[in-house]
Amino acid sequence: MSGSYERLLEKLKRVHHLGTVAGLLGWDEQVHLPPDSADQRAEQLALIAELQHAAAADPEIGRLLDSLTPIDAAQEVVIREARRDYERVVKLPSEFVAEKARHSSAAYHAWAAAKEADDFTAFAPHLEKHLALAHREAAYLGWGDRPYDYAIDKHDPGLTAARLTELFDELQAGLVPLVRAIAASPVRANPGIFRAFPVDAQREFLHEVTARMGFDYRRGRIDVSLHPFCEGAGADVRMTTRFDVDNPLDSLFSAIHETGHGLYEQGMPLAAQGTPLGQNAGMGVHESQSRMWENQVSRSRSFWNHFEPRLRARFPAQLAGVGSDALYLAVNQVAPTLIRVDSDEVYYNLHILLRFALERRLFSGELTVADLPAAWNALSQELLGLTPTSDRTGVLQDVHWSGGAFGYFPSYCLGNMIASQLWFTVREACAGLDADFERGDFSRLLAWLRAEIHQQGRRYGALELVRRVTGEELTPKYLLRYLEERYAPLYLR
Repeated sequence: MSGSYERLLEKLKRVHHLGTVAGLLGWDEQVHLPPDSADQRAEQLALIAELQHAAAADPEIGRLLDSLTPIDAAQEVVIREARRDYERVVKLPSEFVAEKARHSSAAYHAWAAAKEADDFTAFAPHLEKHLALAHREAAYLGWGDRPYDYAIDKHDPGLTAARLTELFDELQAGLVPLVRAIAASPVRANPGIFRAFPVDAQREFLHEVTARMGFDYRRGRIDVSLHPFCEGAGADVRMTTRFDVDNPLDSLFSAIHETGHGLYEQGMPLAAQGTPLGQNAGMGVHESQSRMWENQVSRSRSFWNHFEPRLRARFPAQLAGVGSDALYLAVNQVAPTLIRVDSDEVYYNLHILLRFALERRLFSGELTVADLPAAWNALSQELLGLTPTSDRTGVLQDVHWSGGAFGYFPSYCLGNMIASQLWFTVREACAGLDADFERGDFSRLLAWLRAEIHQQGRRYGALELVRRVTGEELTPKYLLRYLEERYAPLYLR
């Protein structure tokens, strides 16, 4: 390995380490920060953002990239992706980076307060500034005429609003008939069977489940936050969930979802941390890992054949008189809900289509921030058949816009598509997975994901990765097939 290449890796890892410091500050902000410490945290985050930006825009990185010729495939990936990152970061003024970090911190606290007060108008100025910052950032990077495409590309390189529209339109066309058929079915789950589940016992059970899935708690932890999330990489992965004594599935599936993210981060090569070989292939791929564990795995009959006795052992009184079929149907309840994170996987994609449509209109100028609540409510009624009765259950429900994370929501739907396509592939490659799950053994599935997805880092973009692993272009047909095979026997029998 040449001295110049080693020097490049040192520079890239410095940027990464500064990013992990910012990530820990952000994690702490949502988990432990005292209520009157927000202003100081905003300044801390702004300072770290400036330092990370300066490290990432170091002219020596540019000189090293210009001087290096890759000697193998691994170096080729690192140099190619590092050049892409560098060419973007040098176009962003450091004062803009600090301003955005400072505003993201302030906007998060404004969103949390506005959600608690059910008052969108209190958050609206912060969202307007985030939208203006997003347009400025796109212009700095040369995407001024396509700011929403830039927002999407930041999370899922190579994807555009036009391509997403094609995929989502095809998905919606196949999904709506299934939604209507289930809605007309006389079969109904009974979520009322979940009452008075002590939080401490919930915490113990989800810890058992996530550890059995393969999450390494010596390199990570799980805490509580207003909105579940996963932060960190490699040797330090932080996850959160939230608890409701009358809805234990919320904490469980939130934890499983975030564990899917955590397994991806823990599965990338530690030695390559901070370089493109130790970084994820985009948020669509990231979401595919969390959604596969949350849905294909953890809502399966084989999963519950293993964990149901353990759940009953922890909650004997609560589940007395509840049959296995009733419990399994409750786990796979299908019913419209206003809240995305509480949505079943049949309706879930409609929530994403709603947010995608609104973001496109916001960025085109067709929709103003002030008009967003009314537009949200109208589209919710059109897609979900439900109209929010409050901002808290409508436009303020998600944390993403408080951080300026435009273009992120489509990643969830992409993740569902990728997860389903990978699911049918792995079931052919690893016969007998259901028997594994019955025994509480997820090691073969995790090993396959580690080899095919996690260890690849950023060698391939999402679309190329899917093509290489599954042998096909990304398509909604496998998600539609999976949903039909999982839910038709339950609701359309």
